Amino acid sequence: MNDVTAPGAPNRTHDTENFPTASLILAKPVRAKVMAFYRFVRMADDIADSESLSPAEKLARLDAMEASLDDPATPIAEGARMQAEGVGVEEARLMLSAFRQDSEQARYAEWPDLEDYCRRSADPVGRMLLRLHGTTADAAKQAADGLCTALQILNHLQDLVPDREKLDRVYLPQSWLALAGGEAAFFEPANPKRREILDAALDRVEDLLDRASALPRLCTARRLAIQSAMTIGLARRLLGKLRAADPVLGRVALGKLDFARELVAAPLLGPHDPVLVADRVSRAGSSFARGMATLKGERRRALWAVYGFCRVVDDIADGAMPEGEKRRLLDAWRAKLTVPDCALSRELLLAREAFEIPLAECEAMVAGMETDAADHLRLPDEAALDLYCRRVAGSVGAMSVRIFGEPRAEAWGLALGHTFQLTNILRDVDEDAARDRVYIPLSVLEKAGIPDGPARSIVTHPAFAGICKELAGRAVAGFFRAEAELPRYDIEALRPARVMMWGYRRILDHMLRRGWSGERPRARMTRAEKFRMAVFAVTGR
Repeated sequence: MNDVTAPGAPNRTHDTENFPTASLILAKPVRAKVMAFYRFVRMADDIADSESLSPAEKLARLDAMEASLDDPATPIAEGARMQAEGVGVEEARLMLSAFRQDSEQARYAEWPDLEDYCRRSADPVGRMLLRLHGTTADAAKQAADGLCTALQILNHLQDLVPDREKLDRVYLPQSWLALAGGEAAFFEPANPKRREILDAALDRVEDLLDRASALPRLCTARRLAIQSAMTIGLARRLLGKLRAADPVLGRVALGKLDFARELVAAPLLGPHDPVLVADRVSRAGSSFARGMATLKGERRRALWAVYGFCRVVDDIADGAMPEGEKRRLLDAWRAKLTVPDCALSRELLLAREAFEIPLAECEAMVAGMETDAADHLRLPDEAALDLYCRRVAGSVGAMSVRIFGEPRAEAWGLALGHTFQLTNILRDVDEDAARDRVYIPLSVLEKAGIPDGPARSIVTHPAFAGICKELAGRAVAGFFRAEAELPRYDIEALRPARVMMWGYRRILDHMLRRGWSGERPRARMTRAEKFRMAVFAVTGR
């Protein structure tokens, strides 16, 4: 095979890539090595992406390119340059394995299959850059892997339509597309499920970028630190654009202003962990952030970490992805609790250590979310409901009272968390039914004469309203007990809990006035109530 060049002009050059690889930020001697590596893998990638070559022709040309890495007399200029610069040969071999896969494989079954592809098609670039700049720490390599995988998936999501139309290639896993009714249905312009699936995929990308956030401060070379900070910033900007727009309906891309802004910000090496976690909490948009706002300093930082953790695992359980993927991600969070690898898990570990928060409470939250992860959720009896409430809400109460500075109130926090969760269950009855979730135990349904079946048929049964009324009575009693027991503890220290209790009680009151029969619009606080809650948070009255 004498002619191994890719047909036509390159799909991209180093100047038109989404993210900088061999930018002018790098020192000139290093940049020459990076350019040699870039030109080699760019050529190989263009072969794999060729629309005119057959799979057999692609594989033959890629084999010739790999052979050029070992042949001192190779006629392939890109291979000869790699040898002359002594750069990235092993990384290039790994990437060639991914390009061979592109030549033959057009679909991916599950998310781990996509991650394995990214491990070979993207992660070697980061590792090569680290090695060239003398950074050998494992933490830096893991952060770089997170960044490179995130960049690759962002490119795949951005190019969903052209990849499918030009190459008949779809990287988003088939098990995810099935949730939209299959691949063809996913790409239909008006499919409402597509947004949910894209958001779940973008959540995975954001997790990877949070893992990468430490990279700039782990780089031993200042220039590489600046380039990595700029790259992370650009990735977050593209992530935001993909959340706001649909890449199936139109091209979503970064602009010159995005590059300019990140270039200016890059020398600061990006936000630190507390800022990233605070931003996550702010974007969650919870009205109960008012309760967190009453805290200051390290207590607020710790509560943000706990809330951020709860929000992330809850988003996993609620995400539009296969149940198996949810369980895999939740199990990964168990490992993060003791070996943190991202901004949020590092902040959570600091909070646990500072306020003596038991690891078991965090594990309880993960276990509760594993219950929520089920495609078909039914609880057998009231003991199962109590256990679920203990895990997903009691754990929050037990963690929070320690951060508030009143650990004596743990039992109070556990009971209040249970009451909060009963309120949540009542508020979300219809939304949960749409997910085939019913938290009212089967034993209670059976006693009321409601047979198990489709969730919608359960929650619209005439006897269901009576069950909701009884459950609401338990919640009312729980709020009364919490108020009665407050004087036993430091009321000022528990102000954040009191603020949240005030808000939850307002929501329950709205539901009590609305009733449980017929239509049940989601209960929300009014603007006046939100204002009153904000005043309470500031003044304590």
